[in-house]
Amino acid sequence: MLASALSSYRGRFAPSPSGPLHAGSAVAAVASYADARASGGKWLLRIEDLDTPRNAPGAVETILNQLRALGMVWDEDIVFQSRRMSAYQSAFNTLLSLNLIYPCGCTRREIADSAVQGPLRRLDGERPYPGTCRLGLPTGRQPLSWRVRVPQGSYRFEDRWQGWMEQDVAHAVGDFVVKRADGVWAYQLAAVVDDAAQQITDIVRGEDLLTSTARQNMLREIFGYPQPTVLHVPLVVDQEGQKLSKQNGAKALDLSRPLEVLQQAWVDLGFERVVATNIETFWSAACSVWAQGPSRANLHGTPQRPYDPR
Repeated sequence: MLASALSSYRGRFAPSPSGPLHAGSAVAAVASYADARASGGKWLLRIEDLDTPRNAPGAVETILNQLRALGMVWDEDIVFQSRRMSAYQSAFNTLLSLNLIYPCGCTRREIADSAVQGPLRRLDGERPYPGTCRLGLPTGRQPLSWRVRVPQGSYRFEDRWQGWMEQDVAHAVGDFVVKRADGVWAYQLAAVVDDAAQQITDIVRGEDLLTSTARQNMLREIFGYPQPTVLHVPLVVDQEGQKLSKQNGAKALDLSRPLEVLQQAWVDLGFERVVATNIETFWSAACSVWAQGPSRANLHGTPQRPYDPR
C-alpha cells in the first residue's frame, strides 16, 4: 500500500475460533494489518483451532466476515492448524530424537500448588514447572503431557515498540509443555512451526504474549528456524482492569459501524483518530501515520521511544 511491492515482509493475524472478534482482538488485527501494509508486505491469516473443546460453531466464518467488513484482506490461503497435525508431529519427533523432551505425569493442580506453596511463586502469574519428572516419571505415575528441557541462561530479544527484553526461561517458566495431557499440541510448539512454514518475518500481536517470545525463540533456535521480529501492542481491558477475552464474555464487534470500530482500535493503540470518511480512507491515513514512525503514539503512558516502522 505504501512501501515497495518488492518487500519481503510477511506478517500474520492468528485468531482462535472460540468466538467472534472483540475490541481487544480488533486492536491486534489493526496493528498487524497496518504494519504489513505500511511495509508493502503480505498479511496472512491463520486460524488457531487446535483447542477443539473451545472452538465455537460458526466462529470461523464470523471472524472472516468481521475482517472483510473492516477492510482487511489476507493475501494467501488461510492456514488452519487443525489440518497441520503431521507438521507438529514431525517437530515433536525432532525434539524426541534430540532427547530434548520428556513425558510428565504432573497435573495442573499439582503444579499450581507447588508454585503457591514454594519459592517459585511469581507475581506475573507464571507457574514455573519445578522439574518433578525431568529425570524420569516418579513411581506410580502415568505420562500425561510432554515437556521440553529448557537450558539455563537468559534469552534476549528486541521488541520493536517496547525495546530490549530478557527472560530466564528456566527460572521464569521451567520446562514447558509441547504436547498437552489431552493430546492437543501446545500453542508454543504449533505457533513456532506454523510461523516457519508461512515464512513469517514480523509478528505483531497482543502484549499478553510478550512472555511467550523467549520460549518460542528458544524452540526456533533448536529447529534452526529464522527469528522473526516482534512488536507487542497494548491490551484492551475492562473496568476491572482484566484483559478483554472471549472467555470472560467480551462483546463481539459492532459491525453496523465498522469505521468506528477501526477508529476505536486506533485510539486504543495510542494514536489520535485519523480523518476518514470510509474504510478505504481510514486505511490509507492510518498506514501513512504508521509508516512515518508516529510520535503521537504513547502506549501505556510511557515516554515515547523511537519506533521502527520497518
